[in-house]
Amino acid sequence: MSVMPTTNASFSHLLRVFLRIGLLSFGGPAGQIALMHRELVEDRHWVSEEDYLHALNFCHLLPGPEAQQLATWIGWRLHGWRGGLAAGLLFVIPGALVILVLSALYAVAANLDWFEALFLGVKAAVLAIVVQALLRIAGRALNTRFKQGLAVGAFVALFLLDLPFPLIVLGAGAIGMAVAAIRPEWLALKQGGSVLPSGPRPWRSTAQALVIWGVIWAAPMVLVAATLGTGHVLWDIGAFFSQLAVVTFGGAYAVLAYMAQEAVQGFGWLQPGEMADGLGLAETTPGPLIMVTQFVGYLAAYRAPEPFTPFVAGLFGAGLTTWVTFAPCFLWIFALAPWIDRLGSAVRLKGGLAAVTAAVVGVIANLTAWFALHVLFATVGETQAGLLRLYTPDWLSFDWRATLLAALACVLVFGAKWSVVRVLGVAALGGLVLGLAI
Repeated sequence: MSVMPTTNASFSHLLRVFLRIGLLSFGGPAGQIALMHRELVEDRHWVSEEDYLHALNFCHLLPGPEAQQLATWIGWRLHGWRGGLAAGLLFVIPGALVILVLSALYAVAANLDWFEALFLGVKAAVLAIVVQALLRIAGRALNTRFKQGLAVGAFVALFLLDLPFPLIVLGAGAIGMAVAAIRPEWLALKQGGSVLPSGPRPWRSTAQALVIWGVIWAAPMVLVAATLGTGHVLWDIGAFFSQLAVVTFGGAYAVLAYMAQEAVQGFGWLQPGEMADGLGLAETTPGPLIMVTQFVGYLAAYRAPEPFTPFVAGLFGAGLTTWVTFAPCFLWIFALAPWIDRLGSAVRLKGGLAAVTAAVVGVIANLTAWFALHVLFATVGETQAGLLRLYTPDWLSFDWRATLLAALACVLVFGAKWSVVRVLGVAALGGLVLGLAI
């Protein structure tokens, strides 16, 4: 990788630029990555095109939000640990504060008629947005028959067989690494590769990062265990989202169905439709879409607040969720960034990533089907037929208003190609009209 001069990237200048990026980073990973490219590569020339793309590929190898990790890597490249920490935090903090305020408002207003009508439209719009994400990712990722088979297999394993999400991700990665060694063309991998860089391997810096950020990651969980015990909801929140941080390959859409099913069916923190509400809030705010986890953490603690008040418990739940979601992101970057050239040459690792990306399409298809059922029907049951888990919607609970609004959102997303924020606004207004007038 070429080394860029950093004389024009003072630390104070870096802070100002990444605060601007954090405030303007709407539009999901694609929009955020494009924004950083314009600000940092095209306008300021802080990072070369080659380095930027190489780092982006590296971040795709990691669990967690790739745009936030890319921001952290750029900060690390320019000003070491303090630059990476500043860039990563500034990318997250503006959206986290907005989501916190919206989550608090949602908790107190969720039972009001006008609020339910508003989110009738939001749910419908989110369904269209998730369908768009599914088609966009499938078109880019499924460029071989083998990848298409992985996607179908992942969907069947999740939707019909109810297999654990981490098993799907890890299994796909293992299959991809094995296939890359014997049939790389099945994964559309290029033969050969770049020469491994010479020089000592950065074991020392990696070990330091693992120890320091491992302690930072675990610190609030130790505090919760010591003061409230492992039976408290805050412990459950921290443990669950810590696990999620390790398997969140493919972004927020990929992990959302698993998170929703566990939060709704496993822990009873949310109602089915509330996960779509949370994603709608996350879509309208800057920062990574994975910030929807903060919405879940706030409501989970708010609804089981003892020994705190609901609002204070919600703050703790949201804060803990954000901590254990993003502390691992800094750990991955600071521990592995010195290895970026070597990882970029690892064919088997690339094969594992390609397989995981293909499986993620099936995961998002599972999310789409799950959302569609719970948005379009008020009551959805489950039955077991041998090894198969079947969803059984109550046809009498079919919601024609949500269906109409979802169709409108699809027209605006695919036909008019409106932005996410505009579609959510129109659908929310439509929900108010239909929900209050009828």
